[in-house]
Amino acid sequence: MLNALTIDVEDWFHILDLEDGCTMADFAAMESRVEKNTTKLLRILREFNVKGTFFVLGWVAENFPDLIREIHREGHEIASHGYSHTLCYEMSTEDFRQDTLKSICILEELTGERILGYRVPGFSIGSENLDVLDILLDLGFKYDSSIYPGTRGHGGFPGAPRYIYQQSTPKGKRILEMPSSCFNIFGKNVAFAGGGYLRLFPYSVIKRGIYHYNKDGHPVNVYLHPREIDPNHPRLEMPLHRKFKSYVNLRSTETKLKALLRDYRFGRAKDVLGIK
Repeated sequence: MLNALTIDVEDWFHILDLEDGCTMADFAAMESRVEKNTTKLLRILREFNVKGTFFVLGWVAENFPDLIREIHREGHEIASHGYSHTLCYEMSTEDFRQDTLKSICILEELTGERILGYRVPGFSIGSENLDVLDILLDLGFKYDSSIYPGTRGHGGFPGAPRYIYQQSTPKGKRILEMPSSCFNIFGKNVAFAGGGYLRLFPYSVIKRGIYHYNKDGHPVNVYLHPREIDPNHPRLEMPLHRKFKSYVNLRSTETKLKALLRDYRFGRAKDVLGIK
């Protein structure tokens, strides 16, 4: 079974909805570590001969164009993570369109290829704002990977399928959706294969989740961020529960990633989805 390996290319300070959070104007003054950390991820993928999908933030691509060219040159898929790393429900419809369009223009200029996939910051697409999927279709995207099929800090979409499916839009269209991979525990979906969940769960638990997905004929969607293989990156002030979620087990990420790449087959999202 070919599973999807996806990486959200953003910097350590692109953490969402903090009370005293960073603004776009603050980013330029902060120490960036995204280039170093993403380059390290590329070395690891090269070691295991794995290609993945990099959901690139437009801000990162604009400031580090050579990094994006290198990702693309090594055969990985470049997809969009928006431009400004803003939760979609905090933007107007037109602001969302312009933010997404800006990211497309930057990424297509750098790669010379059409951008097929999108992932919204914070998995912030839910039942109340599915209109953004119509915008993605209007902009030419072939698939989305923005839905968390349960409840989470940034909303989520309880009741959505746990496996790849066709999501209906308010305009009666359909878009191919690759949601976060989740366990179903007593009727509640809990992610096991990405971000803080990947860091929190023991590897034996993650393997069990992958086993059940693959046994039933479904690929798993594993995702991580470059900052998660950099346990020494700076810390932002935040409430204790957010600090735990953002920084728990950072030292485990690289070890778990290498174990996953050793034990399972991974590839680009578009290949898992059968999109040309």
